[in-house]
Amino acid sequence: MAEKHLRRPAVEEITGLSRSAIYDLMARDEFPRPVKLTAKAVAWPESAIAAWLKSRKT
Repeated sequence: MAEKHLRRPAVEEITGLSRSAIYDLMARDEFPRPVKLTAKAVAWPESAIAAWLKSRKT
């Protein structure tokens, strides 16, 4: 089964992070990087976001 990919608004809603917070964390290698879907579109694999959320829970 193909993996679901999430666009930025969905990632923001799921994580509770703003756009700038997501890109700040990515710059510090603390958040998964998106994959290219097309020349202009990117999305995050749902499994990568789930793993990141699980790693953040204390």
